[in-house]
Amino acid sequence: MRQKLNLITLGVRDFKKSVAFYESLGWKKSSSSMDELALFPLGGITMALYPRQELADDATVKNTLTGFSGITLSFNAKSEKEVDEVLAEADAKGATIIKPAQKVFWGGYSGYFKDPDGHLIEVAYNPFWKLDENDNLIL
Repeated sequence: MRQKLNLITLGVRDFKKSVAFYESLGWKKSSSSMDELALFPLGGITMALYPRQELADDATVKNTLTGFSGITLSFNAKSEKEVDEVLAEADAKGATIIKPAQKVFWGGYSGYFKDPDGHLIEVAYNPFWKLDENDNLIL
């Protein structure tokens, strides 16, 4: 198997509300989006929103909420100031701040918010990682 992921799909309870949330953050949907599939190109990877029950049905699993799902998505900021700005914007657009930005054990600065469906998004500045001209991580 190639070491590559192209698409991350988030199952959402209220499709229209979730799409509106990400659009309110300034994200642009692809013209390839459909009635119940929103596609947001993220520079080499795409995030999709799809109705949660339909996604569970497709995967043939029960649609149950059991707390922490074991996954977070991360936005890598270019500075501590940008972390604060992104968290403030998410909060103003209806996200729930779970962990305010703070210095963290690994030497960076980060915080977390939940989107309308409870998906955790970390906003982090890592002084040990660099971003290229397209904001891709240089590892």
